[in-house]
Amino acid sequence: MPEARAGEAAEPARGERKSPGERTDGARAPEGPSPAAPAGQGADGDPGAGAGRPRRRQARGEARIAQLLDAAADVFSVSGYNGASTNAIAREAGVSPGTLYQFFPNKEAIAVELGDQLMHRWRETYGAAFVVSHLELPLDRLLDAVLDPLIAFNCENPAFAVLTHGSEIPGVISREHDALHATMLSRTEQLLATYLPEVPADRIARIAAMSFVLFQAGLDLVMSHEGAERDAYVTELKAVMYRYLEPLACDRPDTGTRAAKDTP
Repeated sequence: MPEARAGEAAEPARGERKSPGERTDGARAPEGPSPAAPAGQGADGDPGAGAGRPRRRQARGEARIAQLLDAAADVFSVSGYNGASTNAIAREAGVSPGTLYQFFPNKEAIAVELGDQLMHRWRETYGAAFVVSHLELPLDRLLDAVLDPLIAFNCENPAFAVLTHGSEIPGVISREHDALHATMLSRTEQLLATYLPEVPADRIARIAAMSFVLFQAGLDLVMSHEGAERDAYVTELKAVMYRYLEPLACDRPDTGTRAAKDTP
């Protein structure tokens, strides 16, 4: 892909967004089309830019940022955060290091921007999985409905695990991930309390915490394999979760039966 032209307005790094109409040299760009531009064109000669359409330069800048973040995700997945470099990311993206620095000042800024995007998508994923309507399903189908999208997201975005685990990652990502984990744990407790109304709140909290640990351990095994072996580990993970929760599910008032033995 051709590199950005000299003088092209680059998107500033995260935390350094320019206000509308502000140029990278700090001067204020004129509002609306240039007097010298033909009618219907913006100041850069883009037909329709003066009519409210996004400028081509902005579109190119956003496309370049997406290209660099996709490349960073691949590099982080293979090399880890410490092993990655801006040169490797630029090489993966097919651009020069100079082009990368037009958009991001360093590797940390790239990681923070990518981490923000991935955590936003993770919130959407678990938000769609952890819904009350799923509690009406039999336990095996409930586990499918909740676990399948979570597993799929992590398998499709291996950089997410790299950027949310480890002492070397930027602190802002760690803090956001910790807050996200707490939110997910709280949501899990709420759903379990609805699903198991007769179980005391303190035990619900322990069940939620244990379920999280079981899922994370199983997910690590799932992601360390490929193809049919990965599918087999997904099946094993669901079996573990089912066997842990099934005695509790049998104790639900609406099942009409009681389990012969509860979990300790």
